[in-house]
Amino acid sequence: MAIRHLAAEGFLLSIRDISRQFATKTAVDNVSLEIEPGGFIGVIGRSGAGKSTLLRMINRLVDPTSGRIVFNGVDVTGLRGRDLRRWRQSAAMIFQQFNLSGRLDVLTNVLMGRLNHVPAPRAVLKLWSDEDKAIALSALEQFDIAGLAAQRAESLSGGQQQRVAIARALVQEPQIVLADEPVASLDPRNTKVVMDALLRINKHYGITVICNLHSLDLARTYCDRLIGIASGRVVFDGAPDALTDDVARDLYGLEAEDVLGKAAAMPHPQAAMANALSMPA
Repeated sequence: MAIRHLAAEGFLLSIRDISRQFATKTAVDNVSLEIEPGGFIGVIGRSGAGKSTLLRMINRLVDPTSGRIVFNGVDVTGLRGRDLRRWRQSAAMIFQQFNLSGRLDVLTNVLMGRLNHVPAPRAVLKLWSDEDKAIALSALEQFDIAGLAAQRAESLSGGQQQRVAIARALVQEPQIVLADEPVASLDPRNTKVVMDALLRINKHYGITVICNLHSLDLARTYCDRLIGIASGRVVFDGAPDALTDDVARDLYGLEAEDVLGKAAAMPHPQAAMANALSMPA
């Protein structure tokens, strides 16, 4: 069973003047953004800038203190119950620490992404249909890890676990994937594998990807739009080529020289795209 083409035509995610305060700290400060479909958007900035809080507010893991998030005319910030669960299915979240059940096998972890697509009694009892299993295996094949389906998730490397998490997000049939520092704990080889996997679901399926990244090299290599955040505010929004080193220094502050100095051997953007699209179809 092949995974359906998941691109949504013409949707618009509109973030309108959202802020989030934690006690006396303002993590996100009056941010407004318009997100068109089909992009690979990198959210960049120093640690503590508000990147994670922004993504978590889009997914509604964190509620805004003020402002609204609107998707295709629907006020996401007002959703509750089943409607909120459907939104979280449509805006799949990928975390830095994978969020897998280590004692469960890989296939079952991926099938968890199907919970909102099956009747409630089957979901509670984890009674997966042959179609659901075929969809999950197809997702694993996309990232060349179908052979690991029967292994316990905790036995996998970090890069393999993150690809399992991406496969789980894919079977949700999302319209947006929100990746919160997905490669922060990975070595350079696994970083490339995971970023290629995210690029593949963006280019092959047309799914919008919004990805928090600390690495400026990764952001320039993989993303077609960059949003720079400093102290909770948007200070840059544009194409990667427009982000000069001077702008980056303003964005990263004291971390700038360290970030700019990490000119690792990353592939050219066209090479990265070719690698991602050459994964098993």
